[in-house]
Amino acid sequence: MADSEAVIRLYRSEDKIHPRAVDGFYARWRWAIVALTQLVFYGLPWLSWGSRQAVLFDLEARRFYVFGLVLYPQDFVYLTALLMISAFALFLFTAVAGRLWCGYACPQTVYTEIFMRVERWFEGDRNARLRLDKAPWGWSKLWRKSGKQVVWIALGLWTGFTFVGYFTPIHTLAAEVAGLALGPWESFWVLFYGFATYGNAGYMREQVCKYMCPYARFQSAMFDRDTLIVSYDPLRGEPRGKNAQRGRKGEARASGVGDCIDCELCVQVCPTGIDIRDGLQYECIGCAACIDVCNGVMDKMGTARGLIRYDTENGLEQRFSRAQRWRRVLRLRVLIYSAVLLMIGTAVLWSLASRHSFRVDVVRDRASLARLVEDGWIENVYRLQIMNATEAPQHYRLEAEGLPGLKLSQATTVDLGPAEARWVAVALRLPPEAASQLKAGAHAMHWRISRDDEAVVEKSTFVLPR
Repeated sequence: MADSEAVIRLYRSEDKIHPRAVDGFYARWRWAIVALTQLVFYGLPWLSWGSRQAVLFDLEARRFYVFGLVLYPQDFVYLTALLMISAFALFLFTAVAGRLWCGYACPQTVYTEIFMRVERWFEGDRNARLRLDKAPWGWSKLWRKSGKQVVWIALGLWTGFTFVGYFTPIHTLAAEVAGLALGPWESFWVLFYGFATYGNAGYMREQVCKYMCPYARFQSAMFDRDTLIVSYDPLRGEPRGKNAQRGRKGEARASGVGDCIDCELCVQVCPTGIDIRDGLQYECIGCAACIDVCNGVMDKMGTARGLIRYDTENGLEQRFSRAQRWRRVLRLRVLIYSAVLLMIGTAVLWSLASRHSFRVDVVRDRASLARLVEDGWIENVYRLQIMNATEAPQHYRLEAEGLPGLKLSQATTVDLGPAEARWVAVALRLPPEAASQLKAGAHAMHWRISRDDEAVVEKSTFVLPR
């Protein structure tokens, strides 16, 4: 027997997925969320708050403006809290109804929807795009492909420009772009973010969800048998049958054929190219496009909707009613996630409501912890950073308390402009008669910085030499 050789390829390029357009309840919800998220993202940098941009993260000045709030790097705890809220909200929604974030609000999903809509404008729906890809190059194919690329690139660059507009005042940024005076870092981030949007939403699409996003891999840790997922009902749909096997409209059961007519439209509309009839798969992003298209087919066939629907594994197996299914939503993990989310959210709101209008950091002068000055007084030097978190000029008073006879050796007031932060060097002295009553070493005291009826107290120490 002659030797034969076989070539086994470990890697192969993915076939391009051409999702079919679909309309329905969930598709309309998805587009409403697309519109809302993009209205916020593209519109927020242009919104003014007084004399400045409403939302601006000024990294150079280390100021972060969020409407009426002025935040400093010391307020990093709020970013931590925001990330925690986002994480527990993701856990909660996933435990209740699967990958809602992925299917409706994830930037990858949102921009893929936008880019695919542009693709349909120029190249048509699924079948037209398949024919166009196979057709030889000609004027029609050239202008359709080129027009799509021009709009994609424009969308990517506008997205990159908007992203940078959150860190550089967007009116200044627009003037720099118009005058071809964009700085090197701004140019880099506009192009980088624009290229990432263009590449991810225009070409990589489902591959980002399937291979790059870690959420698809660990989502199963948040699912259980009472999680609502996009599900195919095999008891109702099997055995599948083509239209010719079904007889007259609405007679599927009489002819011994399930409700599924094996049209494969659920596969054609899937943005990741899976067949939901094969059961839950990690590639499913929960967009419910298959539900919309299947409901349309069921309407045409005169059978009840819901062959593909949001359901739970327990609900499918035990044939739960809608009321029974929703009663099982309030289970232990959902209650725990909800309680933690409520506690963190309440703590953040309380912290913001009770937050001081200024911050103070106290740093001792490391070059000279303590020194003896005229008339036997002991002097310690401190550096106080006072940060005005309001957008009005403020007047602050400095006081030292905790040891008898403590005295500031210079002016005890500081004036700051709107949202200004300043380091102030302050010398603090203790009289010799008070020092003689204390042992050598560090003694607890505190600084009190006040304005009007508001005060911030910071702990520190006063050092007596040996």
